[in-house]
Amino acid sequence: MTSKQSIINRSIHKLTIQKRKAMTILRIYDEQNPKSPEAVIEDYADIANALHDMGICFERWPMRELKQGASQEDVLAAYATEIMHFNAEECQFSTADVISLTPEHPDKKALRQKFLSEHQHTEDEVRFFAAGQGLFYLHIDNKVYVILCQAGDLISVPDGAKHWFDMGPEPSFTCIRLFSNPEGWVADFTGDNIAEKFPRFETLVG
Repeated sequence: MTSKQSIINRSIHKLTIQKRKAMTILRIYDEQNPKSPEAVIEDYADIANALHDMGICFERWPMRELKQGASQEDVLAAYATEIMHFNAEECQFSTADVISLTPEHPDKKALRQKFLSEHQHTEDEVRFFAAGQGLFYLHIDNKVYVILCQAGDLISVPDGAKHWFDMGPEPSFTCIRLFSNPEGWVADFTGDNIAEKFPRFETLVG
């Protein structure tokens, strides 16, 4: 093998790994067995259908090119059309903002810990990942649905649904949040320690 071919092969391998890491994945667990999922789904349509059956909206929006360090106004403007269409089809959210975290954030550990325990909200939690990734855990009936969201994914967790969120030890994401009442986003913790039993970001994502 020539040196040039070796370099090309390494580049292809690197791109394959990056593509694999950027895949949206749904894992479905029995709440009593956090060590082994009953199903692992990687096909987008199958993921959307499985979540839809549980009353969870999951869809993909086209990616828009954003400059590094884009402001909240820039991000919202880039997705203004999608936000308008989503509002028309789902419900009228009166407020949209952008939350962005990087591995350099000084409070990343505390911010991660804040939502690692099972909690609920009094209104739908809608997040669109404009960049990066994050893990949502949805505790519905006797199942736990663990969805690794990637850039381009939108998820809407219904009000009252028990869930938790793991951004990982080195958070890197930019999300658009849609809501009607900011007070509805205050977490109401259930007191259940179920989140402590399930694998976290480091195990599922790396």
